[in-house]
Amino acid sequence: MCTPFDDADRIDFETLRTDAQRLEAAGVDGLVPVGSTGESATLTHDEHVQVVEAVIEAVDDVPVIAGTGSNNTREALELSERAADAGADGLLLISPYYNKPEQRGLLEHYRTVADAVDLPQIVYNVPSRTGRNIEPDTVVELASHDTIAGFKAASGDLGQIGEIAERTADEAFAVLSGDDALTLPTISVGGTGTISVAANIEPERTCAMVGAALDGDYARARAIHHELGPLFRELFVETNPIPVKEAMRIRGYGPARMRSPLTRLAAEYREDLEAVLADLERDTTELADAAEGER
Repeated sequence: MCTPFDDADRIDFETLRTDAQRLEAAGVDGLVPVGSTGESATLTHDEHVQVVEAVIEAVDDVPVIAGTGSNNTREALELSERAADAGADGLLLISPYYNKPEQRGLLEHYRTVADAVDLPQIVYNVPSRTGRNIEPDTVVELASHDTIAGFKAASGDLGQIGEIAERTADEAFAVLSGDDALTLPTISVGGTGTISVAANIEPERTCAMVGAALDGDYARARAIHHELGPLFRELFVETNPIPVKEAMRIRGYGPARMRSPLTRLAAEYREDLEAVLADLERDTTELADAAEGER
């Protein structure tokens, strides 16, 4: 989820709650506030907890997985404990960034939180942001921990993702895509879903694509993947969540305002994004009209 800000740079809790309800109504299987897309790096610890609480209060039946990662193990533990106290159903922990721990440090980091907080936890690997890859051996070792329930894969390395899915197939462990353009390929090698940026804009299509793939209907899944392909590309022309917040504004779901040092999407990209969103809306309208005609 995105974190909306008002003109005074404060969290817009009303818009946040409305957005959570929109996504729940669209059929998503879970909500992930205060992750990278939620600009967690610019939120205070108190704001982290307030966002998690607001999302939990807004929805009826959908699990809320709170982003609680940090490059400081004590800070990740504190955020995780506070999210658990707030009522979160699970945790998403980005691997420590900037200080680039060795694999043994990653094991110690994740085990510290997993030993202390009794909630399902998802290990998040995004080397482009953290500067360190979580190696398959490390993931497989973490998967044996009772509390570590999944892996969000955003390395872009499908071979590595497939190896992790293969080697954890006998564990109660979910391998999830963290890259919209690789969601379908990830499922094809044993993944079970996605934590998606594009689903902020197209939740119904994203759910339909994942559902079709998990059902083995790859023809339908591939068709939806191709429909969404232009959106996947436009959402990453600049650093996430800059483009998706612009898309939220265009669709009327929330403001495009970013907290510094991120800035609004450059003007030269906005027209292309508007065109892609218009095409998706046109396709939706045509499908609805065709369905109505058949009735």
